[in-house]
Amino acid sequence: MTEHALPALPTERRPGCPFDPPQELVEARERSPISRLPFADGHQGLLVTGYDLARSILADPRFSSRKELMRHHPTIDYGDIEVPPAPPGEFLLMDEPRHSRYRKPLVGRFTVRRMRLLTERVEQVTAAHLDAMEQAGPPADLVTAFAKPIPAIMICELLGVPYEDRGSFQDDIDTFMNGETSDEDLIAAYTAVQGYLAALVAAKRAHPTDDVLSDLLDSDLTDEELRGMALILLAAGLDTTANMLALGTFALLENPEQLAALRADPALAGPAVEELLRYLSVAKQFVRVALEDVELGGHPIKAGTTVILSLGTANRDPERFPGPHRLDLRRQDGGHLAFGHGIHQCLGQQLARVELRVALPALVQRFPTLRLAVPAGQVALRPEIADIYGVKSLPVTWDA
Repeated sequence: MTEHALPALPTERRPGCPFDPPQELVEARERSPISRLPFADGHQGLLVTGYDLARSILADPRFSSRKELMRHHPTIDYGDIEVPPAPPGEFLLMDEPRHSRYRKPLVGRFTVRRMRLLTERVEQVTAAHLDAMEQAGPPADLVTAFAKPIPAIMICELLGVPYEDRGSFQDDIDTFMNGETSDEDLIAAYTAVQGYLAALVAAKRAHPTDDVLSDLLDSDLTDEELRGMALILLAAGLDTTANMLALGTFALLENPEQLAALRADPALAGPAVEELLRYLSVAKQFVRVALEDVELGGHPIKAGTTVILSLGTANRDPERFPGPHRLDLRRQDGGHLAFGHGIHQCLGQQLARVELRVALPALVQRFPTLRLAVPAGQVALRPEIADIYGVKSLPVTWDA
């Protein structure tokens, strides 16, 4: 393996480059697709920055997603901390066969066909929020007026969560996803969400409705397992798409030629969304642990090694994507890793695609003079420690 090693995981993006991964990560990938990475507790982990190697690891059952095996953050001294397994139902942090116990009942409910049938509803929800923005007039915070409510309504309707209840959990989910929360507040938010979901599952048991959660009641899943599954779906359905809508709009506003192309050609929506997913990689990294000694691409990896996969650099790998740092909505090079790969590939990716393909073109066509209301350098970004990258707010304006 390469002798190259990073002293720490880079976390700072260059000033004026909010869409690019940290420069140190890009330079690491240029030297080698894999580097040694020390952890605060003395563990010698690895950082994968190349596309081919990251994709191989994501599909390799010799690499585990189990919560109890992982060191998620190199800066934390895990010492003698004994990390418990993932709670029942939270299948993203499990391997087979536990993982399939929870994912399989959901797969048929998130197919491409089923999600496309939701297109008309996404169009209705999008139009309603664009109408509200237009009626209120400029300026607006695109995060609260547009990016957050659209995926929130859709995932709430799918799960059978009363939308008027969203205040009971949306702020709490944001609290444990934003990367700026104390341990005490994290625990409080997690506990509050679990309490809400426990009440929701009990309500579905008493009065099932036409939704994904009610559909699962006939299975052998326990209430605790259903709570865990609902938490995963809520958190993913709310946070990732909301950040893609806001950050994607920011990227388009900073690339006016690409914005003009999307506005002029609604048929460009499909490839435009795929390119924005690749270019932005809001889910910046995944973590895996080697279950046995492995050799991949000539690189030996010892059992027990924590491997951090940098999706931001893998999706900018010039060996896979020519001119990778250029936003090109007509790009034909598919196969990005924004939704992951392998058995843990994002279950809700087709729903996210429908939401993005509908909402982004509708926004830029409704407001042809849409622009930032503050200098780009003043847009508040999420900290790099957050699992999902994005903007805290996006002040925009337009000619009324």
